[in-house]
Parts: sequence; structure tokens; C-alpha cells
Amino acid sequence: MKRLRIGVDLGGTKIEIVALDAAGHQLVRRRVATPQGDYAATLAAVAGLLATVEAELGQRGTVGIGIPGAESLADGQIKNANSTCLNGRPLRADLEALLQREIRLANDANCFALSEAIDGAGRGAEVVFGVILGTGVGGGIVVRSHVLAGANAIAGEWGHNPLPLPTADDLPLPACYCGRHGCIETYLCGPALTRDHTQHTGETLDPAQIDQRAAGGDPACEATLRRYEARLGRALAGVINILDPQVIVLGGGLSNLARLYRNLPACCGRQVFSGEFHTRIVPPVHGDSSGVRGAAWLWD
Repeated sequence: MKRLRIGVDLGGTKIEIVALDAAGHQLVRRRVATPQGDYAATLAAVAGLLATVEAELGQRGTVGIGIPGAESLADGQIKNANSTCLNGRPLRADLEALLQREIRLANDANCFALSEAIDGAGRGAEVVFGVILGTGVGGGIVVRSHVLAGANAIAGEWGHNPLPLPTADDLPLPACYCGRHGCIETYLCGPALTRDHTQHTGETLDPAQIDQRAAGGDPACEATLRRYEARLGRALAGVINILDPQVIVLGGGLSNLARLYRNLPACCGRQVFSGEFHTRIVPPVHGDSSGVRGAAWLWD
């Protein structure tokens, strides 16, 4: 029987499951709402989805799970999760006991990067950096089709580095929920783009509206997006100087801004320590399915 890989994306608002065959073809995909603030109910929801999918397919699969946080390498407890009921809990051990099998666990941004590196926009590249630009800013690093977790389980967390070379437009440094000021996330997440536009114009628009108006010739919206692209270019240049990835894949809601793929190479290229710039900056092939697919690929 061909190997069945099952991935679970344990998000703050939804829990999604996918089953892939040996070639990576999707067999089943389901989702349920995440029980809010209830750890035991969250475990039960994962177990219920898994039981339903395995009964439907008539076989048992390997299980990988992506989470919005990280597993401490010291004690196995979850840390840095925006689904706060997971923090301080031995999620892997509890799920293994409940599901009666070994599972593999990774940060959801790592799963996104792995999916796109295996059979997505970064397929065939030696080093892929996966970027999440959504309600937060995250990242994952994949080298030769393997996720890098790091000594502190935080590899790829570029969103909590300070924004490089802040200009007058970037001041004062905004406070971040992590307790620091001036984090990349506070400039480059979706809410930050809206906030920046409001601060400069007094008008509150979401990113899609700003993009639409800029395309129609609105100079204020165009200026907002140029500020955003300049900041993103500076921030990515720091990553490129260290990792020098062949491919950067953008995910999250802001990855839908098509102009980023036209404008970012120049914004990054001006900042990197090189006289040339060959890094490809591309949208994801698998879209919002990448995270859950990457969780399944943790068993590749």
C-alpha cells in the first residue's frame, strides 16, 4: 500500500487537515473551527479530524502538525504561540498519547516553506526562505528539502529583528507585543500597512483597497505602498546577506499584492552586499494550502 501522509494545520481560528498520497496528490482536505482557549477541546478536535479522514480512506497515515509557535528543545513545551492555550503545554507528548503514534511538529511558517520547497515555487532550489506577511510576520528556512529549526527552535523568525536603517518615516519605533520596539513585524504585517496609511492620510483602508486605489492612480496610496516596499526590501536584504537563498516565497494575505514581485528585486538589490541580484521572489504555488501540505511533508 502506498504511503499516506497526513498534515494538520493547527491555527488560531481553524484546524485544517489534508491527506497526501506518495506523490503529493491531495486525497482529502477538511477543516473545523478551533475551540477558542480550550486546550483539551483542541486536542479532541485534531483527533476527531484524523479519525474521520483515516476512516474515509481506509488506512492509517503518518501525521505532521504545524502550529503557530515553537516547541521548546529544553522541555518540549510550546512557546511563542499566538494560540495562547498551547503555550506551556507538552503538545507533542499529549497528541502522541491521544493518537497512539509518533507525530512530527513544526512551526507553521516552516511548514509553509517546506511545502513550497518540496513541490511548489521553490522546487529544486538548494535554499528557500518562506515568508509570511499576514496578521503577523514569520518565516521558515528550508535547505536541501529539510527545515532548519535551530538551536533555540526560532530559525527564520526574522519578524522580530529590528527594521534595518530606519528613516524619519519609520519613527518613532512602534512597540511590539514581544516587548521590543521597531520589530520588522510592526512595519510589515497587514495591520501595519493599514496603520501607516492612516497615519499619513487620516484615511483607514485595508491593504487590498490601498492596492486597488494605487493602481487607479491615487498618489497617497502609491506612496504608502512604496514605503512598504522599501521597508520590506531592507528587511529581506538582511536575510539575503546571511542565507543567500535561491528563492524567497511570499505567503500570507499581503502576498496577493502582485506589484511586490515587480518591485521587490530592485528594493532588495540596492541593499544586499553584492553587485548583482539573482534571488527569485515569487508567490506560492499552493496558496493557503501550503501550511497544511508542509505539515504532511514533515515525514518526507
